[in-house]
Amino acid sequence: MTIAIGDQIPDVTVSVMQDGSPTDVSSRELLGTGRVVLFAVPGAFTPGCSRVHLPGYKESAAEIAGKGVDRIACISVNDTFVMDAWGEAHGVNDTITMIGDGDANFTSAVGLEVEVPSAGLGRRSQRYAMVLQDGVVQELLLEDNGLSVANSAASCVLDRL
Repeated sequence: MTIAIGDQIPDVTVSVMQDGSPTDVSSRELLGTGRVVLFAVPGAFTPGCSRVHLPGYKESAAEIAGKGVDRIACISVNDTFVMDAWGEAHGVNDTITMIGDGDANFTSAVGLEVEVPSAGLGRRSQRYAMVLQDGVVQELLLEDNGLSVANSAASCVLDRL
């Protein structure tokens, strides 16, 4: 079952980089307080994610924060080292929380998995964005095919804030 507006986000283990080490954290602890914009990508360093999706959030981070958002977070079915390196490569580690969902715990719990065998990616997250208030989904912006960068772009999130 896919998460929906009004649902509480799941409480599962995800990972973030803290002081140079991957650290397991509760998704609800990380994302469940205040107003949060969470966007998901199929894979760090992949073309659409690196050329369009993450850069859009980087460029719009101040404007998103100015709309009362306490945290912007990016999640992907990648390990924490990859997510941290990707954030560093794009200069976003100070403005966007990069979350590794290496075992797809969060992705499975929200029902937004996708298989991408043609690109050699296997099981990944669909591309989407959520606006959360204290861990409850207020907005859910899904991509029609799960992979394009249209509905979940930073500009679309800004329109919903």
